[in-house]
Amino acid sequence: MLTAIFQFFLLIVAHPFYVGITSVDYNKEAKRVEISCRMFYDDLEVELKAGDGKDVDLINPKDRAATDSLLSKYIRSHFRLAVDGKVLELRYLGYEIEDDVAWCFLEAVNIASVSKITVDNRLLFDQFPKQSNILHVTANGKRKSTKLDNPERRAVFEW
Repeated sequence: MLTAIFQFFLLIVAHPFYVGITSVDYNKEAKRVEISCRMFYDDLEVELKAGDGKDVDLINPKDRAATDSLLSKYIRSHFRLAVDGKVLELRYLGYEIEDDVAWCFLEAVNIASVSKITVDNRLLFDQFPKQSNILHVTANGKRKSTKLDNPERRAVFEW
């Protein structure tokens, strides 16, 4: 029994999981789509370093403005959102570190109504072949969810 527990522990340590969670919420009163992406910050640092070639420290950045710029560029090139067939211009708002995750925030404004949201999410797919991204999308009072396993990157939600 002890051997089986030890082997199970080694399996978990040897094969970490790679999961991100993205929430997309349509705020009808404000006419905006609010987006939060939750990713393990160490994985995000690896991904950013691979793309830029420079070490990135999200917890204690040497230059917060440069780090925000790098994150904004990365997220907007690996995450796209369309409402009713129109690709949205996403505005990066910033990030926060909470425990072992980075919360990244974006928004799109002047969205009068929503009947269909298309999400293209490739966050962390480049460096982590086993990455999965869970999507929670809320509009018109209804929440819908799905999971995208690398390389699957697109999901469509209709109300």
